[in-house]
Amino acid sequence: MTDKTLHIVGGGMAGSEAAWQASHLGVDVVLHEMRPKVETFAHQTGDFAEMVCSNSFRSDDDEQNAVGLLHWEMRQADGLIMATADQHRLPAGGALAVDRDAFSAAVTEKLRARDNIRVEYGEISDLPADGNWIFATGPLTSPALGEAIARETGAERLAFFDAIAPIVYADTINMDVAWAQSRYDKGETEEEQKAYLNCPMTKDQYEAFIDALLAADKTEFHEGETATYFDGCLPIEVMAERGRETLRFGPMKPVGLTNAHDPENKPYAVVQLRRDNALGTLFNIVGFQTKMKYGAQAEVFKTIPGLEDASFARLGGIHRNTFMNSPTLLDNQMRLNSRRNLRFAGQVTGVEGYVESAAMGLLAGRLAAAEILGLDLPTVPQDTAMGALIHHITGGAEAKTFQPMNVNFGLFQPVDGLKGGRRGRKDRYKAYTDRAKTEWSDWLSNFA
Repeated sequence: MTDKTLHIVGGGMAGSEAAWQASHLGVDVVLHEMRPKVETFAHQTGDFAEMVCSNSFRSDDDEQNAVGLLHWEMRQADGLIMATADQHRLPAGGALAVDRDAFSAAVTEKLRARDNIRVEYGEISDLPADGNWIFATGPLTSPALGEAIARETGAERLAFFDAIAPIVYADTINMDVAWAQSRYDKGETEEEQKAYLNCPMTKDQYEAFIDALLAADKTEFHEGETATYFDGCLPIEVMAERGRETLRFGPMKPVGLTNAHDPENKPYAVVQLRRDNALGTLFNIVGFQTKMKYGAQAEVFKTIPGLEDASFARLGGIHRNTFMNSPTLLDNQMRLNSRRNLRFAGQVTGVEGYVESAAMGLLAGRLAAAEILGLDLPTVPQDTAMGALIHHITGGAEAKTFQPMNVNFGLFQPVDGLKGGRRGRKDRYKAYTDRAKTEWSDWLSNFA
C-alpha cells in the first residue's frame, strides 16, 4: 500500500477524534462528511461532532466511574473531544455537560485549522478497494453505505431505535414550582450543586402522568422494522409499559432531592432538567427520550408541575441506529476481517454513547496512523477503559446476542485479592482505575 493518506468517513465524535489523532501523529487526513449536502433527520447543522441527543458526556469521576476513567484516558492522549468539552463545560453536578452548539462549532474550527486535514463534503456510498480508510459513520449510516457494508460482510444490518429528549426554554419554566438542586448536592461549587432544575410530583400527579403517557399517540414504525431498544436510552413510554413504577425508579426517582418550596414533604417523583447551553436559556428533560408524536408530547409534558406553560426549543424524536456485529467482523486493530485496509470506529461498531464513540475514534486514528507510519505497537491493554471496550466489540462479546454497550466495570478483568459485592465496590473500582491509568500511560509512551 503506497498511499500514506488516511481517509475518514464521518465527521461525528469518532471521525473527528480519529482525524485529530492521526493528524497530530503526522499523517495526512481527508475527512469525508456527507452533511450538509446530504442531511439526516436527526442532525441540525453541518458541523462536526454535533450532539444530537443529550449534551452530557456523563460522569467525570476518574476514580469510581468507568466513563470518567475513559475521560481521563482520552485527556492523556490529547483528545480533541475532551479538550473541547472542557473548554465549553456547563455546571452539571458530577457530570461533564457542554454547550452543544459552541462545542461542535469549536471542534469544526480546530479540525479545519489543521494543515494536514482536508475536508471533502459528499456521500461515500461504497467500500473502497484500496487506500487507508476509517468508517465512522455512526448510527445514522446512509442506506447506500449500509447496504455496501451488508454486501461485504454477508450479514444483515443490526438495528435498534434511539430516542431524543426534548429541550425547554428556561424562561417558560415555573420557578415557583421547580427548584435548582443537583441530586445529593453533587459538585464542588454552588453552581454545580444547583445545576439541575427539579419538578416535583405527588402520587396523584405521577399516576395521571403515567396514564397520559400510556394513552398518547406514538410514532409508528415502518413495515418490516423491529423496535429493539438499547436499554440505556429507552423511550419513557416504553419504560412505563414495563410497569407503572419503572419511571419512579429511573429518571423520575425522587432520592437525593429536597423541595426548596416545601422541604417537609418529599415528592413522590421528580422530573429533572439539565442546562443545555452556556447562556442557561435552554434545559433538556433528563432521561425523557420519547417516541410520542409532537402534539402529544407538548400535551403530556405540560402536565408536569412547573412545565404547565413550557415552550419547547426541540421536541423529542426517534430514529433508527445501525450497528455491525463487530465480534464477527473486526480484528483487534478494528480492521474489517475481509478487507484489512478498512477500519470501523464509533457507534457503528456497537459502542453506545458520545464518549465511547469518540474513544473508539481515538484508537482507530492512532492504530491507522501507526500502521501507515510503520510503528510496531503492542495490543491496547485490556485492563484500560479503552482496551476493555475494544476487546468487547472485537471478540469479548457474545456474537449471537451482541448489542450496543456503554463502558462499565463489568468489562474489566478482576483485580486479584479484592472482594466482590457491593461492600468492596469502592476499593475495587479504585483498583481498576489505578491499574488502567498505569497501563494506558505505558501504552501511550509507544508514540513518544
